[in-house]
Amino acid sequence: MRMTAKLLAAAVVAAVAGSTASAESIYAPNLSYRTGPFAATGIPLMNGQKDYIDMLNARDGGIGGVTVDFDECETGYSTEKGVECYEKTKGKAIVTQPWSTGITLQVLPKTNVDEIPILAPGYGFSPMADGKVFKWAFNAPSSYWDGASMILQYIDSQDGLKGKKIAFLHLDHPFGKEPLPFLEKKAAEQGFELVPIPVGLKEMQNQSAQWLQIRRERPDYVVMWGWGAMNAGAITEAVKTKFPMDHFIGVWWSGHDADLDLVGEEGKGYKSISWSFPELDAPVMADIKKYVVDPGNSQSNEKEMQGVFYGRGLVISMILAEGIKAAQDHFGTAAIDATQLRWGLENLDVTEERLAELGMTGMVPPFKTSCSDHTGHSGGWMLEWDGAKFVKVSDLLKPETDAIAALEVEKAKEYADANAPWPMNDDCN
Repeated sequence: MRMTAKLLAAAVVAAVAGSTASAESIYAPNLSYRTGPFAATGIPLMNGQKDYIDMLNARDGGIGGVTVDFDECETGYSTEKGVECYEKTKGKAIVTQPWSTGITLQVLPKTNVDEIPILAPGYGFSPMADGKVFKWAFNAPSSYWDGASMILQYIDSQDGLKGKKIAFLHLDHPFGKEPLPFLEKKAAEQGFELVPIPVGLKEMQNQSAQWLQIRRERPDYVVMWGWGAMNAGAITEAVKTKFPMDHFIGVWWSGHDADLDLVGEEGKGYKSISWSFPELDAPVMADIKKYVVDPGNSQSNEKEMQGVFYGRGLVISMILAEGIKAAQDHFGTAAIDATQLRWGLENLDVTEERLAELGMTGMVPPFKTSCSDHTGHSGGWMLEWDGAKFVKVSDLLKPETDAIAALEVEKAKEYADANAPWPMNDDCN
């Protein structure tokens, strides 16, 4: 009987191994927005993401021997459509990539029930960094509060913050309001005046009222949390009103090459904080050309591929791929599920050495996630428009993680209390 039991156990193991080996693909959908008011920024990001996954599928046969089905569900950046896409794809998906702070906030409570990880690199709800409260949400490698911290540090290093007036030009949307708790806290602590100036969705292309207010306020700096058509509208108005471009700084979603191309040399000096950078000579770019572009399988073009957003799309899919690989290695299976990917995203360790292996040195700072830290707080570089392209004008900047961590805990608790009963990850210290 003992021998029979052993043979039965061996048969079960073999069956599991066989099913893993024959797995056709891993389903990792992307809630894309190639249409709508933010399409101009969405398209290069989606193209970069897709090209990286297509490169892995063509060059390596996928990840761990299993191809990745990178299906797109078009949202047009609409929260309502985004929720519909989430519901449509969640059944067999190992991840959801909502691509909007508004969509992220809507699906955040659903993922606790559905047990599917949210991957929102560099966006979403900043307190998602608190893994004890947000077990299924990840916003590596850097949060909006990280971005606000690095921008303030840069301004402080140039002119000091005390006594300064900073206009905060932001989209009147959950995304645009996201950094306000951190900025308000720092304004009180460091003695600068913060002047929030919202831009409605219908005002993105006509910001004359906002820039009239900026002229009246005469701020020392304008910090922009813009997206899509809002960025181009703001940059055009800044040039028209002769605002000093070297005192105009955007978050990483406000650093799109095509927006600055509209003003060319007149935009020289405009800056954007960024946790990614396009290294055109990186080995990964050569592989994408060989395995995706040359066979005619890319939707991108040569100019777009040189830009910040296309390169950021590559980095975002790299983060997903590294999470998948970490889970495969840990659980000893190629056909991982959503729960296993959650572990992988919680145990990312993207070192300089690993970036070199991936052919992506200099394209993103090293970062590491953990049970308690779902962001990694990688830091970033200040980029500046030189009239034709973005260039790095700072060494690696690091966010004030202690101050941010305290605010993360405070706001995560507020969220959990407001949405009680909220499940905590009690295994996370």
